[in-house]
Amino acid sequence: MTTPSPLAPLWAPDSARRLSTRLHAFTRYTESQHGPVATYSDLHVWSIREKAGFWSSIWDFFALRGDKGAAPYLLNPDQMSGARWFPQARLNFAENLLERGESHHVALIERGEDGGRREFTYQDLRDQTARLAQTLRALGVSKGDRVAAFLPNCAESVVTMLATASLGAVYSSCSPDFGLQGVIDRFGQIAPKVLVATTGYQYNGKRIDTRERVQSIQTALAPNAPHLITVDYLNRLNSQAAADSSGQIADPAATARTLIEARTWTSIQQGEAPPLAYVACRFEDPLYILYSSGTTGVPKCIVHSVGGTLLQHVKELGLHTDLKSRDRLFFYTTCGWMMWNWLVSALALDVTVVLYDGSPFHPTPDSLFNLADQERITAFGAGAKFYAACEKAGLTPRTQHSLTALQAILSTGSPLSHESFDYIYRDVKPDVLLASISGGTDIVSCFALGNPQLPVWQGELQCAGLGMDVAFYDEGGSPLQTGKGELVCQSPFPSMPIGFWNDPDGSKFYNAYFSRFPNRWAHGDYGEFIPHGTGQPGNGQQGIIIHGRSDAVLNPGGVRIGTAEIYRQVEKIPAVLESLAIGQRQGSDERIVLFVKLRDGQNLDDSLRQLIRATIRDNATPRHVPEVICQVADLPRTLSGKLVELAVRQVVHGEPVKNQSALANPEALKLFAQLPELQI
Repeated sequence: MTTPSPLAPLWAPDSARRLSTRLHAFTRYTESQHGPVATYSDLHVWSIREKAGFWSSIWDFFALRGDKGAAPYLLNPDQMSGARWFPQARLNFAENLLERGESHHVALIERGEDGGRREFTYQDLRDQTARLAQTLRALGVSKGDRVAAFLPNCAESVVTMLATASLGAVYSSCSPDFGLQGVIDRFGQIAPKVLVATTGYQYNGKRIDTRERVQSIQTALAPNAPHLITVDYLNRLNSQAAADSSGQIADPAATARTLIEARTWTSIQQGEAPPLAYVACRFEDPLYILYSSGTTGVPKCIVHSVGGTLLQHVKELGLHTDLKSRDRLFFYTTCGWMMWNWLVSALALDVTVVLYDGSPFHPTPDSLFNLADQERITAFGAGAKFYAACEKAGLTPRTQHSLTALQAILSTGSPLSHESFDYIYRDVKPDVLLASISGGTDIVSCFALGNPQLPVWQGELQCAGLGMDVAFYDEGGSPLQTGKGELVCQSPFPSMPIGFWNDPDGSKFYNAYFSRFPNRWAHGDYGEFIPHGTGQPGNGQQGIIIHGRSDAVLNPGGVRIGTAEIYRQVEKIPAVLESLAIGQRQGSDERIVLFVKLRDGQNLDDSLRQLIRATIRDNATPRHVPEVICQVADLPRTLSGKLVELAVRQVVHGEPVKNQSALANPEALKLFAQLPELQI
């Protein structure tokens, strides 16, 4: 059932705001190539029809540094996996991020949950990058080599990436909250030449020592154990000199001695900075290795290109998020989530990037909104679950914070519920662009995004991204004009991965994205278009709703149901914190089983079960109503915070979960084994 849009949008930009956007300026800039443009839909059609011209215009409009080369800018345009973008181009990713801003302009602000703050100008970043690049070069790092980072979301992580990229080498990172095996499963596949690692980190008021884990990681990467550079993160957070019961590390020199051949960040950053050189790279040279969640086996190593990442990110940050010089971008993320890579690319727009490490609700539930005020954040982003948790906690930032600089609120990670849309406009800020965005690690970017020129409709992502040929297919592979289907991309785009690491014949890469619909990218999401007619405020806008992952789609009685459709209804109920739904096999059919995590002190009784079922039936359909509802103490999730319906389904059916180290809380899976309520 398609949920109808409200009669009016929740927000729409006024004429002055629309005319001041970068998207408006870009539209006027490109009209010489495609003629007058009346609507965003017209611009999007041109960006798909004339791909090479569109992406060439992005390069020129944002004045990217490097040599674009001569046309043609796209070879093999009809081949998804064989397309080649800007075949003659030469550029360097770090140069485009570091040389955009004036030397004295603030490039980076680092904040921690303990109140710590550091500020870095573009010149500071250039100097630190140059010193580290000199060390990496002395350790033998050259173009194509891998540098791995096991770091919190701090300035050192940004500098490590920039130094690696300046050499034309390949950067890959894991957050220190990853377990030992999770890190080894990732870095063990890519044979890094250098490991930059933290000796500790903080979370929710606790200080966690990681020295033993770092040594185990380095040892496990034998026989080619990487050179090690240690970041004494905990000690530099404040001036305490001695170790205390919370686990602070007191002696940086002793830390280095306990680790194999370790160099320290502090020693590397001493002295005058050498000249910073940038190695010229081809457009398709590797920049990043990111990882799939690994919940169905060893994580896939997804390789992203220098040019594709840069071009896609400046488009999304500049046009769809409307970031301009001197704006300030914050996104709550870790270095284990692709949103970190997306966040730091804003440096290429002379935007100040604000980092935060720690719990979003420590020391107070409104810590991140305090940060937004203090740092005058222009665009504020977090996962959808963050906003839902804020509403459940009764936070009303609109009455307790000024948020005067805030122009955009961003959400991703899972579908943002209709209720969270209402919450943000009611209790956070009424005059703001709310951009629910959707893409993923696979493309290190987005298929659907915000749009500063269009209205915001409840529950919808505003539009497909420029240059992204998005469609929804039925099970037979035909595009749907209306109704729910598989999200596909029908033609090439620059940020499509180069491939997977250690996949010499490309078969794993092909099977992951192209085997379902030949020569079409199947992304694994389940959703639909929501049209708004030309007589409505959207002026022909085609919104998008994502109903969840397609591998989690429920199919009772042959009717396909996205899990997000159920979660939206269940999580309206005050007693319910979170929920997770699976399909349990029942002969040749399946039944819906719903697991709920309740607030402290709440118990799942018959009255609450009836309320849950009635809420789902009244607001969705009888098909959505679960046959069984169970209370559990916790729900398993990936290291980036996403629920893992597939793993729960496997446990319920007595099947092995292949890679539990990919989960943040694998112990939660035990809660779903041999439940009496599920015996058939």
